[in-house]
Amino acid sequence: MKNIVLIGMPGCGKSEIGEILADKIEMNFIDVDVFIESSTSRSITEIFKNGEDAFRDIESIAVRDLSKKNHVVISTGGGVIKRYENILHLKKNGIIIYINRPIQNIVSDINIEGRPLLAKDPGRISKLFDERGPLYKKYCDYEVMNITEINDVVNSIIQIYNKSV
Repeated sequence: MKNIVLIGMPGCGKSEIGEILADKIEMNFIDVDVFIESSTSRSITEIFKNGEDAFRDIESIAVRDLSKKNHVVISTGGGVIKRYENILHLKKNGIIIYINRPIQNIVSDINIEGRPLLAKDPGRISKLFDERGPLYKKYCDYEVMNITEINDVVNSIIQIYNKSV
């Protein structure tokens, strides 16, 4: 069975949606950032102290390895789309779903602590949205808006998944 891969902006709901989705359809859930922290014994913030490129290298290795798994829900970091190799790995055995959430909703809800790209400049979220939004749309197989109840979003993803496998 194919994986369900969630992409989208930081704060769009990937992790929460992914956990509920995985539980509901009896799949394992993997958050790439949590996997990286566990496998390196370092926080994302600590890794970023070596530069974004150092983090992206580690992230690419994690994505390559995790994309080999079967029948899992994978919640990616917001910047996973910055390296096309990540998309290629994730598409091999997965359906990529872009969780699109209006930027104003993200800004009002997001906790920037533990998010190294936003901690120094909270206004950067809008810049990231402008930069990454077109890439999310380009690389996803399906787009789901996160503007309703979370269970509605989860059910939409389940319908998409059932139609595509």
